Amino acid sequence: MIFRALLIVAVGVLVSCSSLKNSPVLGAKFSSKWASFESSAMDNNSIVSLPPFERSPRASQVAVDEAIRMADFKLDAIGRLNPDEVTFDNTIVALDDMAFDVSLVANRTYMLKETSENAAHRKQATESIKKIDEWAVGLDYREDVYRSVKAFADSQPELQGEDKRLLDQTLRDYRRAGLHLSKVERDQVEKLRKELSSATTEFRTNITNAKKSLKFSKSELVGLPKAFLEQVKTGEDQYTLQANVTFHYLNILRSAKSEQTRIRFSAERLKLASDKNVPLLKKIIQLRALIANKLGYKTWADYRCEVKMAGDGKTASDFLMNLKRGLEPKWKAEMAAFTKIKRRETKDSEAVVNMWDIFYYENLYKKERFSVDAEQLRVFFPYEQTLQGMFRVYEEIFRLKIVEAKPDYKWNNQVTLHLVYDSFSGEPLGALYLDMFPRDGKFNHFAMFPLISGKQLSSGHYQRPTVALICNFPNPGKDKTSLLSHDNVETLFHEFGHALHGILTRTKYTRFAGTSVPRDFVEAPSQMLENWIWDKRVLDSFAVDYRDSSKKIPQTVLDKLQEAKKGTIARHYRRQLSYGLVDLGLHTLNVDEAKNVDPVKLSHQITEDVYLKPQENTSFVGYFGHLMGYDAGYYGYAWADAISADMATVFEDAPNRYYDKKAGMRLRREIYEIGDSRDVNESIEKFLGRPRSLEPFLKDLGINK
Repeated sequence: MIFRALLIVAVGVLVSCSSLKNSPVLGAKFSSKWASFESSAMDNNSIVSLPPFERSPRASQVAVDEAIRMADFKLDAIGRLNPDEVTFDNTIVALDDMAFDVSLVANRTYMLKETSENAAHRKQATESIKKIDEWAVGLDYREDVYRSVKAFADSQPELQGEDKRLLDQTLRDYRRAGLHLSKVERDQVEKLRKELSSATTEFRTNITNAKKSLKFSKSELVGLPKAFLEQVKTGEDQYTLQANVTFHYLNILRSAKSEQTRIRFSAERLKLASDKNVPLLKKIIQLRALIANKLGYKTWADYRCEVKMAGDGKTASDFLMNLKRGLEPKWKAEMAAFTKIKRRETKDSEAVVNMWDIFYYENLYKKERFSVDAEQLRVFFPYEQTLQGMFRVYEEIFRLKIVEAKPDYKWNNQVTLHLVYDSFSGEPLGALYLDMFPRDGKFNHFAMFPLISGKQLSSGHYQRPTVALICNFPNPGKDKTSLLSHDNVETLFHEFGHALHGILTRTKYTRFAGTSVPRDFVEAPSQMLENWIWDKRVLDSFAVDYRDSSKKIPQTVLDKLQEAKKGTIARHYRRQLSYGLVDLGLHTLNVDEAKNVDPVKLSHQITEDVYLKPQENTSFVGYFGHLMGYDAGYYGYAWADAISADMATVFEDAPNRYYDKKAGMRLRREIYEIGDSRDVNESIEKFLGRPRSLEPFLKDLGINK
């Protein structure tokens, strides 16, 4: 856990090693040349770096082997220390340094595993990640290293701020690994954790590799946007769609008039990877329950939630169940409205809305009730125009300058590289890769991948971060631009929030940098940025019809979109709550229950109770990637929503609302830069200027306390 904590994205007193200047640098130049960017960083006592991506499977294998060898050499040095030789620097800081060095290799290997165009390279990277994970588990059980760490801790050092937090959390990790157990028991836990690590990597890989092509005639795709049909046309009357491509799936579920088409596509999507992953998931659940038991926890959820804001599994479950109950009246009303439309459309007075129906009839409801056709808004959101518009918005409020550069290497021709400066001081802050469109073999969801973390180096320089956004927005057609939906734009702003959280960090230690915050908080800073795409002034700055730049989204349309969002908010959250409760349901089992659980049956029972009856002969949990990494943590999306709604009030109450620079810099200083270098509750309250409240979130949901 000492090392593994640094690889989580998905990721005291703050010591800033590269201090911000208090006045602007007149005539500051923001070069797109990497050499100039590097030089400017050195002028600011910092270092910027691009990952030296391995170009072949063999190179990845060698890099990982060498990283582990060097790490073991450094660990040996820590383990050889005599009790009278131990210091903070040669034990606790040395561990953070070692973890940083290994993460440089591990992070880029993990990303190549998910993005390389070379299938053999992806396969080798998968094996290399398994090797790193197994090694990382073993690290927790090196008694020689632990003796040195404990010897320093027993010296009763007088530490403060981030230094004290690093020591406290290092000791906590050893406890959570089971170093208090007997040697026999520790060995058992270590063996189980290594087995678990291998299984979770395999589960993720199976999802990435899962694909299914489905062919349809034009008559089976009535209702789909013309531009979309042009993209997927593969014959005279043949259209080929990919069940594993999210925007294909959403287009079908939202727009296909044929119920049979929706049934067929939904079934294939919800069976992806199930043959391999359902048995694997059962094994993983059993391993997790057994590990938690041996470490002295009632359930895996209690174990995982201990280091989150929730603190334990019950608190997380109670939070979701309270929301479920609060949303019940609105949920029933929304379902009644959707059902009414289906019965009218099908002329079947007994018709019910099924899992494969709900997006379609929700979409029709929005069109009828609120006069909203979200597909018509795509013309306002060409990808490049939207990206640059988003950059300009956040450049202004966060005091940034973002410049596109030419990378020395890119793993796909569509990858772009962007350099991020502080616009006030001219200081280089970090680098951002964008890999934004789907392709065969690529990670098929949306995420920010940390590549190089922020950290104070022993040289006295500060290592600035490099991150990558890996997304799957609609591919541009031949000689055409990619047109984003309003939902796509919301996702773009969200993921860019994660990127900012990673890039703007100023923590002293890698362990606390960027997104390495509690999992039930990590989504809050990014979810809050979704608010920007609902503000008319913000949208007017970039959302113009690409065919006629004089046309902008009318306020009336935006108002209708907001009404439609609130009018179907119970549907949105009941679905989210069902995922969260399935996740917790699978991870609140004791050892005996885990042995006998049928994960598909249990997930279906919970889903039917909270949301809708799952489709027959499907097993969505086999394709539920959040069960790895976000295990016992999916509740964090709703938890973070509550925090982000509260945080958004700072901008809503500010003189310049979502363009308020003072509020923007507070967010940057108190949240993004701080990372986990202090308790996130303190960071939230410093940003808010008051204790946090659930009221804004409940108000958004229409729930009265």
